[in-house]
Amino acid sequence: MSTMNTAMIERYRTSFLKEVEANVEEGEWVKMCMQCGVCSGSCPLGKDWAHPPQEIFMMIRAGKREEVLTSESMWMCTSCYNCIVRCPRELPITHIMHGLAHYAKRLGLAPQNQPTAKFSQLFWNNLMKKGRVNELKLGIALYFMNGLGEGIKVALKQKDLGLAMLKAKRMNPMEALGGHGVKDLAGFQKMIQKAQELEDARIKQHGA
Repeated sequence: MSTMNTAMIERYRTSFLKEVEANVEEGEWVKMCMQCGVCSGSCPLGKDWAHPPQEIFMMIRAGKREEVLTSESMWMCTSCYNCIVRCPRELPITHIMHGLAHYAKRLGLAPQNQPTAKFSQLFWNNLMKKGRVNELKLGIALYFMNGLGEGIKVALKQKDLGLAMLKAKRMNPMEALGGHGVKDLAGFQKMIQKAQELEDARIKQHGA
């Protein structure tokens, strides 16, 4: 158990809802859910969720901290925004789902080897190198993120798509040698650093 997780358990021992409201993006909206289930019915992946959004919200209000923060459910969100558009109370459900996933990762509670979490980290690492995503390198990293053998299988399966992208000039093999970046990389990195400082200050304010 991480030090941060232990601290948060002590700080919010009596109310997981208050913990979510203080530390999760748009978390203050959770208590507004009226359990209609429209979000689940609107989600293209609804049938694959272990706990659909309205169930996650009820679990938060019921104090089921570990079950929520270790769940893969939040990581299933594809940001289609159907749930937000159709919610009778206009809850920012997508933002809450991503906020819960981010919070679980910060606490060290995110499921190990969760595909979406792994891809998100690969995307971020790729972006930070030059300020722009190198799609060729990102694709290769994605194919091989579960090992060499699995990567070869996936690459062979997608070979027709890759050749079509090359033919249409949608993918440049030369990107493997370095790729393009933003004009002001130092400025980009300073911007990210400032954003991180603001986030750290916000976390410190709430004791996370």
